[in-house]
Amino acid sequence: MLNVKSKMLWEPHKLLPYPKWILYVGVLGLVLYSSFRVLWPDLGKLGEYSTAFFGLIAILVYGKQLRRSAALWLLLAVILVQMLSWWLGVLHHPEWMDSDPKVDRLAKLFIFIGVAWWLGGSTRNTLIVWGLALIFYLPATLIHGDGIHEWLIGLQGERAGFGIRNKQHGAMLFGVALLGIFVFSKRFCTPGKFRSIRILFWCFLLIICSIGVLIGQTRAIWLALLVALSTAGITWLLYKGSSQFTTENLKKFSVSFILLLIVTTGAGIKFHDTLTERIDQESQVISQIAQGEFEDLPYSSIGIRIHTWRAAFDWIEQRPLVGWGGQGRSLVIDHTEWLPNSIKENFGHLHNFFLEIWVAYGILGLTVMGALAVWVGRSSWLAWKGGLLPNDIALFGVIFFVYWMIANQFESYNSFWTGVYVHNIILGGLVTHYWRWQLTSEKDIGVKSIT
Repeated sequence: MLNVKSKMLWEPHKLLPYPKWILYVGVLGLVLYSSFRVLWPDLGKLGEYSTAFFGLIAILVYGKQLRRSAALWLLLAVILVQMLSWWLGVLHHPEWMDSDPKVDRLAKLFIFIGVAWWLGGSTRNTLIVWGLALIFYLPATLIHGDGIHEWLIGLQGERAGFGIRNKQHGAMLFGVALLGIFVFSKRFCTPGKFRSIRILFWCFLLIICSIGVLIGQTRAIWLALLVALSTAGITWLLYKGSSQFTTENLKKFSVSFILLLIVTTGAGIKFHDTLTERIDQESQVISQIAQGEFEDLPYSSIGIRIHTWRAAFDWIEQRPLVGWGGQGRSLVIDHTEWLPNSIKENFGHLHNFFLEIWVAYGILGLTVMGALAVWVGRSSWLAWKGGLLPNDIALFGVIFFVYWMIANQFESYNSFWTGVYVHNIILGGLVTHYWRWQLTSEKDIGVKSIT
């Protein structure tokens, strides 16, 4: 039973009480969502719908204080912004507008509300869901695409995408997994039962995910990982400080650094030619960009991005506040006269999530999404300061934000189901701790006022 106080795997709900039957439905949906969204998409979608729908219903009916959460107000705001942009677009350019507002395009990024609710404020439940997402992703890379053959050709220098959306999205998922493997290494290696097995499993995951990132050959993911892992090291050093920098802490830092160095060196030796080719491939284009020669850029990987971004700013300049509606990114590609037909035929997005929001929903859309980022960051900080968000999960939240910001600058991950999935699973795990802290704080304040 899920809601019985025992040493069951799934920890009892720590937020607010409500009927058990809906808990079973919601948690089952969340498990299906986290486990099968990549491996078995149809079943994963069913879990996604269940998580979102029943989660929203549960929080509205039984949420009490949480009904006032900024997350719900931001969801309402994002729906209103999309409706306003659509309505004004119908008045201005009806021939390019959808028949209805399609509010799910941004609203789907708020499925984390349901995820947070079903996690019930529990760290254990959060780690279970994140662990399921990783464990079930690995066999997905063997089932989709060319299966084991894709891994083999990847090891030989070919680019592998594992049959997941496109080659960039597979690498992105492995990048998120790699961040978690580093940050949660202590949980794998801590003394206790099956420690040797846990360490071996951690080493296996580290090697597999590192190879997955490398053979995905996505430069933006390499950059995002480099900055995110550097941020993790700096954050850890700043947190420990000189007063807490004991011999034990120095040992932990040294072991982590040596492991990272071993993995990096091994990867550099094995994939030297691949890495060199991918980095050197765009060196001339980068040189032209540095010199401000944008118009003559070739339509290479980076060149395509620069040209479509330039086109996007032309459209943004015309409707900066409310944008062009949900089809904004397609309008930029299809109706910018100077873009070549090859680009119009092969691309339908801008490879930059933030530009896509700006084109589609203007500054209003960017403001709401920015407010969401600020709210999640502040909420995580409060939960951590309040002692309910563990250090490693808080650190993971910080470096995931860095990673996600960089990755979405070069590919519109949050516009596709892969990015939506990662976004909601991670944010749900952070927000559930904040809600628990919020309810605990309000309860403490209430007790103090009575006494």
